[in-house]
Amino acid sequence: MSWKLIFLLSLFGVGMAVASLFGLTRGIEPFLWLLIFVFYAWRIAKHAPGKHFLHGFLVSVLNGICISIIHAAFFSSYVKNNPEMLEGFSKLPPSLSPRLMMLIIGPIVGVLFGIIAGLFALVGAKIVRRKV
Repeated sequence: MSWKLIFLLSLFGVGMAVASLFGLTRGIEPFLWLLIFVFYAWRIAKHAPGKHFLHGFLVSVLNGICISIIHAAFFSSYVKNNPEMLEGFSKLPPSLSPRLMMLIIGPIVGVLFGIIAGLFALVGAKIVRRKV
């Protein structure tokens, strides 16, 4: 396992979290994540010593954790610049804290997207291996 690679690639998640705090990713976030996943796949295929799926999976899990912590820590800025999220949070029962929900849901989303990132990395490794 290349933990250095996992942590370095997870910095893209930190960058996306900060950009979304200011509303910079609104409307284009799925496209940006697609590009990031393709980049992950390429870098993991080139630099991971094996276990490509696991590398992609762990990068996304770490992303989910980091993103949820950043969004929860700067909650007021996040909802100010992403009003659609505030609308979604207003549907929660009053006893549930939106910040706590972010901290719970973030890693779960990280796991779900980790499966996708892991598959991207696995396919990327097969493509890179074929070209070499």
